[in-house]
Amino acid sequence: MDASERRKRIVSLLKSKSPLTGAYLAKTLGVTRQVIVSDITVLRAAGETILATPRGYTLAADPGKRGVTKLVAVKHAPEDTGDELMTAVDLGIEVIDVIVDHPVYGQLTGQLSLSTREDVASFLQVMKGTKAGLLSSLTDGVHLHTVRGRDASHIARLEAALAEKGYLLTE
Repeated sequence: MDASERRKRIVSLLKSKSPLTGAYLAKTLGVTRQVIVSDITVLRAAGETILATPRGYTLAADPGKRGVTKLVAVKHAPEDTGDELMTAVDLGIEVIDVIVDHPVYGQLTGQLSLSTREDVASFLQVMKGTKAGLLSSLTDGVHLHTVRGRDASHIARLEAALAEKGYLLTE
């Protein structure tokens, strides 16, 4: 299989519902992980909306996907991360990303794509296993999440739950 065919196959594989790791793609396509990283870069440059999440590569959600998105500002201690994320997914909310405003680098965004308890558990396990710091650790716990819910009232329920827990930042 040549590079062009392999890249088409990568896009096809990424249409699955779950993110796929670079290692999985490499094994499936009989190449190294570094070849996959290169292919992903070429595909992005060609306009493919491939996201790298803590659980692997995935295609960005269809902008026409049903629901309402909103930025939600929160602040909490690192040990409350699991509770914050589980609160959202338990309410049927997808946590699309996390955003912090860094004093040197400006806006930093990490793709999350978390919509189930299993997704959150996997994210927390990766964070623990890699000993990587949370983006919010750069901003004393202050961060934004882009979230998606069925409608505005769905998002309002999330904000109420986060406020009750003391996580929601308000004006």
